[in-house]
Amino acid sequence: MKTIIEPFRIKVVEPIRMTTRPEREQILREAGFNLFLIRAEDVLIDLLTDSGTGAMSSLQWAGMMRGDESYAGAKSWYVLQDKIRELTGFKHILPTHQGRASERILFELVGGPGKVVPNNSHFDTTRANIEHTGAKAVDLVIDEGKQPTLRHPFKGNMDLNKLETLIREVGVEHIPLVMVTVTNNSGGGQPVSLENLRAVRRICTKHKLPFFLDACRFAENAWFIKQREPGQQDRGVREIVHEMFDLADGATISAKKDGIVNIGGLLLLRDAELVRRADELLILTEGFITYGGLAGRDLEAMAQGFEEVVHEDYLQYRIRSTAYLGEKLLAAGVQIVEPPGGHAIYIDAKHFCPHIPPARFPGQALVVGLYRQAGIRSVEIGSVMFGQGGTVPSMELVRLAIPRRVYTQSHVDYVVEAIIELFGQRDQLRPLEIAAEPPSLRHFTARFREL
Repeated sequence: MKTIIEPFRIKVVEPIRMTTRPEREQILREAGFNLFLIRAEDVLIDLLTDSGTGAMSSLQWAGMMRGDESYAGAKSWYVLQDKIRELTGFKHILPTHQGRASERILFELVGGPGKVVPNNSHFDTTRANIEHTGAKAVDLVIDEGKQPTLRHPFKGNMDLNKLETLIREVGVEHIPLVMVTVTNNSGGGQPVSLENLRAVRRICTKHKLPFFLDACRFAENAWFIKQREPGQQDRGVREIVHEMFDLADGATISAKKDGIVNIGGLLLLRDAELVRRADELLILTEGFITYGGLAGRDLEAMAQGFEEVVHEDYLQYRIRSTAYLGEKLLAAGVQIVEPPGGHAIYIDAKHFCPHIPPARFPGQALVVGLYRQAGIRSVEIGSVMFGQGGTVPSMELVRLAIPRRVYTQSHVDYVVEAIIELFGQRDQLRPLEIAAEPPSLRHFTARFREL
């Protein structure tokens, strides 16, 4: 069949409040033109993030009713532990309230001044947690991953030569671990091949370096491997997922993505001494090792979500529905990061707003324009998010992140129509300057002025 339908029925609905353009104009000004500071009820279609914004299944809600809220040794913890061990092969599993908590614990233990952490592309909280310890985060994605119009099946791959060069330049003693993000969020939601992961593992083994995954979207990455990588078509997604984790010494996971829950995270480890230290820090800052800052009902929902995310009918629908949005925009002349990613479509803001230089934030101008035009919330991934401290990002992007199992095709068609209409008026988009910003992660709370 040509039409890929949603592999579910809608059982509960939530009303959406319609706003007028004058209302949205006032809302933008009160929020300092930062859509993170806008009330969710004032958003018509919310594509700010796919993190924690998905709809849970009837089985997940049933699991929440079974939640065991015992402080220590709750039955719900063992349900989750068994599921993650089955899926990943890791024995040591630490629950956290979300992915950035896993990152904070990990890099508080292994980071520090003089340390360097390579990745294909660090996302915002990963980079911030590394740099908060005094360490340096380095991006080593392949060159193809920095070119929006170039089609490559695995644009999230790490550049192996650059990794070897970095190891030689800074010395093994200064690299606490090597990390690869699957899929590569900063680079357009692009996947990493199994061949590349194996090669990174070989380099790490040669230099006796730990290899970690930022595995927020591991199932979506596995689906791309199955679809695109030679020799993988006849393998099941579960089998590919297991091999991905078998290659790693550890992983951070935000369950708010491929766990399809509204809160939760995991830190997976193999090294016994690191496990001991992480347990101590977890108890100090998150909660006991069998709940990690989460309620028992959250643990139950996570366990079921990690089961549902590897169902191949779900993954086919998920990836195809994202591609549908990207293909419609490309057909209308709107340049995106090609090919379409897994969890989001990334508009090339340099192409969309050629009259706005990076120093005046073309991506943020597009984000503001799209909300003003149609009440759609998106997020800038460019000079606002990654340009603090004088860094010049290679791409100026706007991400349209698709929440899991939330919007229908008619919602996506509305988004397409709004973007195409705005594209025809793109010369009216106005540059911005920053009026106020925090010392780090400024995109969350900075305020802007239109020029």
